[in-house]
Amino acid sequence: MLQRKNNLTQYLPEFVYGGIDGAITTFAVVAGATGANLSSDVIIILGFSNLIADGFSMSIGNYLSSQSDQLLKKNMNLPVSVKSPLSTASTTFLSFNLIGLIPLLVYVANLIGFIQQHLFLYASILTAFGFVFIGALRSYITQTNLVKSILQTLSLGIVAATLAYFVGNILEHFLS
Repeated sequence: MLQRKNNLTQYLPEFVYGGIDGAITTFAVVAGATGANLSSDVIIILGFSNLIADGFSMSIGNYLSSQSDQLLKKNMNLPVSVKSPLSTASTTFLSFNLIGLIPLLVYVANLIGFIQQHLFLYASILTAFGFVFIGALRSYITQTNLVKSILQTLSLGIVAATLAYFVGNILEHFLS
């Protein structure tokens, strides 16, 4: 059991990396589309397209980076990581999609008739919980202050979403 736990915890950095980016980019897409007054249907289309494409892109980048690092170390006769590039890439993709799905859950609930109002507010609250979770995991991995790690992660998400919201809003006014 201990060996299995160690095998899983060695992939936590990739999980945090994918989760942070998944939450930030998907929430930014939702915020930008909300700022542009786009419909829930469009937000779902843009959000899921981003979720799959960007998650795949990140996992490919992770795979190629890990593979290149291992090849370089092997060529230089340095110790090579026991983590396989495919496993790190898969962890990044899974995390990106799991945590990145959070901002879209409210819009899916709206699509099937569960929630009718204040969609962006509810998406913001749910996403904040995702940032808190990922910030806490980040604190665990880095052995740093829990509150500081959570606040950093939450702050980055808020800044990215704010920027995206205002860009969407400005472009919507400029283009219409």
